Amino acid sequence: MNVLAAVPGWVALVIGALVIAGALLACIGSAGLLRLDTFYRRVHAPTLGTTLGMYLVLAGTIVFFWAGEGRPALHVILIGVCVSITTPISLLLLARAALARDRREGTAGIPAADPPATGADGGE
Repeated sequence: MNVLAAVPGWVALVIGALVIAGALLACIGSAGLLRLDTFYRRVHAPTLGTTLGMYLVLAGTIVFFWAGEGRPALHVILIGVCVSITTPISLLLLARAALARDRREGTAGIPAADPPATGADGGE
């Protein structure tokens, strides 16, 4: 039997709304990548927009499999966990690399690196 035929019409509308909303958020995040002017501003828009968009698309996928097959789609949840872990890490690494490059080049408006903290009294 076709899984799509087993999904009621009202559930299909909910699934469609979740997937379309997620796709729009991902598109808005991608548009922010083009519209914002500095690298540091550009990395936030796609990271935040695509992460929330991904959650909505995954929610639509979970509802689809649950309504069609009668069981949750655990592999979809695993995809969401992996993307949720890797997206902030890649944002952090990209931002740190850009900050190190800008400090090395002496870009205006970039503060110098803070010295390591040695304690409240200045000693060990």
